[in-house]
Amino acid sequence: MSRLDLADRTTALDTAIRAADGRIEPALLDEARAVVTRARERGGLSAEHTVVALAGATGSGKSSVLNAVAGAAIAQPGVRRPTTSHPMAAVWGDGADPLLDWLEVGRRHHVGPPAEPAPGGQDAPRVPDEPAGRGPFRRRTPAGDTTGLVLLDLPDHDSIVTEHRMRAERLVQRADLLVWVVDPQKYADAALHEGFLRPLAGRAEVVVVALNQADRLTVDETSAMLADLRRLVAEDGLDGARVLAVSAKTGQGIDDLRGLLAKAAARREAATARLAADERVVAQRIVDECGTPPPSRAGSQATGDLVAALEDAAGVPTVVDAVRVSARRDARSATGWPLTRWIGRLRKDPLRRLGLRTADREHRAPSGREDLVRTSLPTARPAVRSTAASAVRRYVEEVTRGVADPWVLAARSRGQAGIDTLPDALDQAVAATRVEAQRRPMWWSLVNVVQWLLVAVLAAGLLWLFVLFGFAYLQLPPPPTPVLSLPTWSGDGVVFPGAPESGSGEGLGVDPFTIPWPTLMVLGSVVLGLLVALVCRIFGALGARRRANVARRRLRQSVGKVADRLVREPVSEELARLASCRTAATVAAS
Repeated sequence: MSRLDLADRTTALDTAIRAADGRIEPALLDEARAVVTRARERGGLSAEHTVVALAGATGSGKSSVLNAVAGAAIAQPGVRRPTTSHPMAAVWGDGADPLLDWLEVGRRHHVGPPAEPAPGGQDAPRVPDEPAGRGPFRRRTPAGDTTGLVLLDLPDHDSIVTEHRMRAERLVQRADLLVWVVDPQKYADAALHEGFLRPLAGRAEVVVVALNQADRLTVDETSAMLADLRRLVAEDGLDGARVLAVSAKTGQGIDDLRGLLAKAAARREAATARLAADERVVAQRIVDECGTPPPSRAGSQATGDLVAALEDAAGVPTVVDAVRVSARRDARSATGWPLTRWIGRLRKDPLRRLGLRTADREHRAPSGREDLVRTSLPTARPAVRSTAASAVRRYVEEVTRGVADPWVLAARSRGQAGIDTLPDALDQAVAATRVEAQRRPMWWSLVNVVQWLLVAVLAAGLLWLFVLFGFAYLQLPPPPTPVLSLPTWSGDGVVFPGAPESGSGEGLGVDPFTIPWPTLMVLGSVVLGLLVALVCRIFGALGARRRANVARRRLRQSVGKVADRLVREPVSEELARLASCRTAATVAAS
């Protein structure tokens, strides 16, 4: 992996940490932040050096292995326990001081060019029974290009001194490559595997396990013990980690270890591999904490139930009924028979009673502060409010199905905050919704003109009859009065009632099929007026139903906006934050 790739991975992990802040376990977030900080700090230091840490328990022979690898008596093995209290560094090449300062390693030994020490020289302990030119100190440096290698001898991880253990743990976290030195007596120690190797699960490429003191074992014992050690290491989550047998005393396996370290120093990729492995492991844990993604269409049914419950809590059915009744009342007032319209006005307008008439709303609030208007709707019953709260909780449960509990709790908390402000917000939404028609139907005006014309005809007919009555009362000759003769059918054909009989000299007689025009004007205007009012009442009812449906749609939109603002958007923000965290963590864990 390139340094640019590591930078991208670090950025993705940092994004996941910010998104998950307050949502997952603080200990995991602290660990992830430490990994990000360590990656950035290590990335700002020398990329030409590879830090290899020799870690192990008391008496495992870390210092002896360091001397064998370095080919010089750099570390002094001790007899009294704990043997190593402070870390020591063997450095090949220059420029590692800032890196060692960051590692807080004060004891440093710069290894010079290769040279063969005399068997009795002061720089190397004598190894009994070892021919000259053979044994652990036959070479001072690892084979190959060793420039940039920094080999650390750590304090014992099982030291009885807490400060020593803390130093070892800190350097285990910061080292690029870890070489765990174990011995045949304690290679299966639970403290080693549970306390150090298992936390390194997923980092097999930067972990080496060296079974020291192999000179004490037979070939068969060595093979069996290496197989068992590989099994334990695989169970610790380090399947693929390199396991080899060495002997700091005889030099067995030291060449293999030297070659491994020389190769790591030459490739200069251990630091990047270690940091990338650390980030992958902690990022995968964050992904696991996010849970499974919710279904893509989760909450569609819950959304409908939520809006329906909020409509009931907001009194939308009451408003819709009021709109329908008010629309019918307005239609009757505009198209009914003018002489009976006053009867309908005796009943109070239901929209005005609820404070939802546009004119009344404009008078009740200053210009630009319509948000101050409130309705006169009755307070929702406790059962209705409980249903709305249950709908909110049910919606949250639906859209967070499969999500980890911390995210569910966060979304539920946001939804609960919306429940507390729902009543006032719903009332504002209803009050701000125009439920009246913006203009009256044109046919209302036409019918109104017709009705008043009929009233005028009625008045004229009554006036005419009053004049005729006056003439008759004063016994004056009646003025000529036109009549309307209605034809009828008889066996001889069409007969016009009221026609004078042939040969008679009398005038027109009273005939039931002959109607004076004044009477016709009175009766006709009344019948036509009532008939028009009846027909218009039917059409007005249809229009009222249509207007109620329009009002229902508008109110549903207004209530839906409240649901979006107080419930769906906060919950969606949590889900978006969860998706951002999961996506970034998945990138970092890839």
